[in-house]
Amino acid sequence: MTRPNNMNQAQATLLVELLTEELPPKALARLGDAFAEGVVERLAARDLIDGTPSFERFATPRRLAVLIKNVRAVAPEKQVREKVLPVSVALDANGQPTPPLAKKLAALGFPNATLADLERASDGKAEAFFLNYAAPGATLVDGLQAVLDEALVKLPIPKVMTYQRPDGTNVQFVRPVQRLTVLHGEEVVPVTAFGIDAGDTTIGHRFLSDGLVALLHADDYAATLRTKGHVISNLAERRELIRTQLLSHAGDDQVVMPDALLDEVTALVEWPTVYECRFEDEFLQVPQECLILTMQTNQKYFALTDAAGKLRSRFLIVSNIETKTPVEIVEGNERVVRPRLADAKFFFEQDKKKPLADRVPLLANVVYHNKLGSQLQRIERLETLTRTIAPLVGAELELAARGARLAKADLLTDMVGEFPELQGTMGTYYARHDGESEEVALACTEHYQPRFSGDALPTTRVGTAVALADKLETLAGIWGIGLVPTGEKDPFALRRHALGVLRILIEKQLPIDLVDLLRAACGAFSNVPQVTDSTDALVAFFMDRLRGLLRERGYSAGEVDAVLSLNPSRLDDVIARLDAVREFTALPEASALAAANKRIANILKKSDGQAPQQIAEPLLVESAEKALYAELEAVTPRVRAHLSQREYTGALSALAALRDPVDTFFNDVMVNTDDAALRANRLALLGALHERMNYVADISKLAA
Repeated sequence: MTRPNNMNQAQATLLVELLTEELPPKALARLGDAFAEGVVERLAARDLIDGTPSFERFATPRRLAVLIKNVRAVAPEKQVREKVLPVSVALDANGQPTPPLAKKLAALGFPNATLADLERASDGKAEAFFLNYAAPGATLVDGLQAVLDEALVKLPIPKVMTYQRPDGTNVQFVRPVQRLTVLHGEEVVPVTAFGIDAGDTTIGHRFLSDGLVALLHADDYAATLRTKGHVISNLAERRELIRTQLLSHAGDDQVVMPDALLDEVTALVEWPTVYECRFEDEFLQVPQECLILTMQTNQKYFALTDAAGKLRSRFLIVSNIETKTPVEIVEGNERVVRPRLADAKFFFEQDKKKPLADRVPLLANVVYHNKLGSQLQRIERLETLTRTIAPLVGAELELAARGARLAKADLLTDMVGEFPELQGTMGTYYARHDGESEEVALACTEHYQPRFSGDALPTTRVGTAVALADKLETLAGIWGIGLVPTGEKDPFALRRHALGVLRILIEKQLPIDLVDLLRAACGAFSNVPQVTDSTDALVAFFMDRLRGLLRERGYSAGEVDAVLSLNPSRLDDVIARLDAVREFTALPEASALAAANKRIANILKKSDGQAPQQIAEPLLVESAEKALYAELEAVTPRVRAHLSQREYTGALSALAALRDPVDTFFNDVMVNTDDAALRANRLALLGALHERMNYVADISKLAA
């Protein structure tokens, strides 16, 4: 059966634009993506898009928009199979239709349907009548209204704003909405949002356009806004234009262009134009990190450095106004930045008047954590732990202890108080000014490294010792008071700290026992009653992080399991072992040996430790077990020689000679013989074989 549907089936491009007051720049990209994807996803769910959705998203400081190709005016009909009523209710005792059946059919929109129009089938419990019909698809008008209502509510708005419409009604959204533009081809789709009816006009650039911009067709949206409205509506296009202009104006210099700053500036302008400005050379006496951060954080400016990375006294700004006479714009920005730089210079000069060492006792007044004490108590633990680690990394003991002592002192400086991002960096500058050794000065910065994935490691031995101590102290303390990472929550960045320790140990190839480090770290809290010793839990946590780290570096799960199943506590040769395992798997003998090793492990597990430690050669009676023993004795010195030189590939490759005797052994020899002495001796042989095969890695983990 079919319901009548006479509406137009035309397809056209659909434009939906929401014009607002200035949107929060740091949230613009996320809002733009969510708005576009939310509209598209919901239209597709209503079958209002023909084929795979093709769309373009737009976001400017004052608008969110999406342009979708091949949008239907009416969705296609749908075949519907709907349960009507159980047969016992639909028919009376004489098999005739009952009034409830007639009432139900009328409610479904088929008052004239007969029993012949119905399908009689089981619903899984009892017989029922079903109605099969072609239902008309949703119209674009109705569908889009529902889509907007749903999508706008679901936007990831950082902070909702309540405002009042001219008619007195209160509305909640990220910013007040000024206009709604919705075109299906040339036609306005009569939908509403926030009390505003859709139209076919938008608004151009606040200063460079005449205001209202008429849109004749949805496909003309971006081009019309560009030519008549002086608005580049595509966020990615605008970002690339800014980047290109910055590089062009920089010339031979380098632009300090972090992605976060570029993204934020892109979200602040609709018609970006780059201009060059300057500041006085006297400010270059201040550490350039301070000046760069001041310009970026407070003014959204782009600093320039020479090829060697030294800051220049000229910088670039991105303006929302294009003019042939930008003198006022340039002078205005130079005038604004000058007091900011002067503040930085003042902070720097004031901080230098008090040595870092004199600030350390004042850390007693700064709470680290209410269960872990003050920052001074933390420094004392850090110093103790650094003294333990320093000899292990080859650092001079007193220098390392001094580095730990001063590591957090810059937290009390004016500069770090203004710019927390400079902690560590300013400590290095002030330590140098105080006459501290270069390694101690660098430790102020390097003990935070690596700060993030891919960040550089400490370059000095003192910095390495303090960096390890700092991360381990944090892990032992925070974990010890029960603040364990759960799911996505890790407020103290314990995962990042653990990965930092792992990277230092692995990439610097430090021959240090991780378990010993964790014991020392937990031991540093022996006089803090609230902290429990979490060594075992932390070892498991580190191994889990290590598995993830190695998988990210391209090693397979089998390769990682083969190496880590041996529970290595030293990580300096983990990469070498993994590379050796990878090369071993390419050998033709690898799969057979891996399978044999797995079989041996299962046999030994079932023996319940009954195998003797020594192999009694007189009890080797079968030729196959004699041959295996002889080959094992011949291979073992070669394997150990390779291991002594840390040549793990050679050690594993030497095992290839065991394949044939191992295969023959399992074909010809019964391990679980009735003779107890022979059985024990054969288990001892397999135990020795298993031990040799697993010197480098547990190759049974490579078995399919």
